[in-house]
Formats: sequence, C-alpha cells, structure tokens
Amino acid sequence: MDGLSSEKLILVNREPNGIAVVTINRPDSLNSLTRAMNVDLAQAFKSLGRDESVRVIILTGSGRSFCSGVDLTSAEDVFKGDVKDPESDPVVQMERCRKPIIGAIKGFAVTAGFEIALACDILVAAKGAKFMDTHARFGIFPSWGLSQKLSRIIGVNKAREVSLTATPLTAEVAEKLGFVNHLVEDGELMKKTREIAEAIVKNNQDMVLRYKSVINDGIKLDLGHALSLEKERAHDYYNGMTKEQFKKMQEFIAGRSSKKQSKL
Repeated sequence: MDGLSSEKLILVNREPNGIAVVTINRPDSLNSLTRAMNVDLAQAFKSLGRDESVRVIILTGSGRSFCSGVDLTSAEDVFKGDVKDPESDPVVQMERCRKPIIGAIKGFAVTAGFEIALACDILVAAKGAKFMDTHARFGIFPSWGLSQKLSRIIGVNKAREVSLTATPLTAEVAEKLGFVNHLVEDGELMKKTREIAEAIVKNNQDMVLRYKSVINDGIKLDLGHALSLEKERAHDYYNGMTKEQFKKMQEFIAGRSSKKQSKL
C-alpha cells in the first residue's frame, strides 16, 4: 500500500448528491501522514471548498484507524519545512473551507490525527475509538491547534491531563464532554455520518455556509464581540436581499406552515 503514488493515499470521491468523501488511505501504516499526503489532503480541501457541486465533506480513514499522526520517519521533512506553509497545511485548509466537514472516526486519532479531527465541524465516532496527544511524549511542539482548541471544547483541566499525560481520550468520554457529537457501533459509522450530511444538504446552501462561518468566526471572539459580529452579518445579509428574494422567503415559510397545519 505504501508503494502507491501519493494521490492514491488521499482519496476524494465527489458524489452526485452534493456529498464528497475524503479518505486517508494508508491503512498498513494506520493512515500515518507523509509530507506528500499532507500536501494532497490540504489541496483536496482547498479544491472541494471551491467546488460549487460539493455541499458537505465527510473525512474518514481506511482500515482500522482514522489517522495515527505524522509518519515519524519523515518528521523533519514535515515539521521543519511546512509548519508555516498554508498551502501544504491540511488543518489551515480545513479551517478555511466554507463547506461543513464531518469527521467519521474509528480506531485511533493520534496527535496530527487528533488535530485533524479538531478541525472538523461535527464528529461521529465508533465505540472504542481513541483520541491521543503524544506531543509531550515525543518532544514535538503542537502547531495544528491542539494546545489551544481542545481546552476550549472539553475544558482546560481535562485538556491538560490529556496532553500532559499522553493518555487516550476515549470516544465515550469525548462524547460526554461535547467533543464527539454521536457515538455509534463500528458498522453504523458511515451510515450515521451520511445521515447528518444528508440533513445538511437538504437545507438552504447559502445559509449553511454563512451559518458555519459566523459560528466558527464567533467562537474566536468574546461573547460581546461575537454577538456584534452576528448582528453585522445579519444586517449585511438582509440589506443585500431583493424584494423578490424576501417574497420567495415568505412564500416558502408560509408553504411550510400550511403543510404543518394540515398534518395536525
């Protein structure tokens, strides 16, 4: 498997329903990442973000694990040259991607794999999956967000324990802490992930993109500034609407209301 070209180690499948599936495909090495794979993964998200036919992206790993981190045999190649290059940084490209990203996690998500999971908007995990931060164990300084993002999701004390002890955070505990959205049986992982993707696809695409953006931009701010950001973007949105668009919105809402009443 490792002898394959780097293009085949990152698989991208655009489906006709608006869902794209990105698969880290190096199962013999538990989907550990080489420099070439990082570049391909980054470019995959950049391309999908620009593709108007793609409405939701699912990210998963082939075989037994999601991603076991950076291939440490190419550690210097990965860390020294690319730590500031956004074009070859998959996490930067995921954060810049306007489309919702759903991570489907099984097995291990270790260090860089953990950080890639943190860059997803929604996570579905199979029972028994484990998230592990080994930066402190191997003397690697975090650069894809783990030292800052995890504490904001699961709380500072728990994040310190996970990172400083390098012990696994199980999917079961991660769900209780609000990091994992859904915990499912292994065989149900992709089914549940697709259910969420399909529910997103059914909604107003423009508003899905705007909503993801205002949530993700807002969490970087304190509440006061975040509420101002919401007001500002709402003002811009409604100011940009034509009378015809307002009329269509009202007709759509009225149609939905009458359908609900007819069911009562």
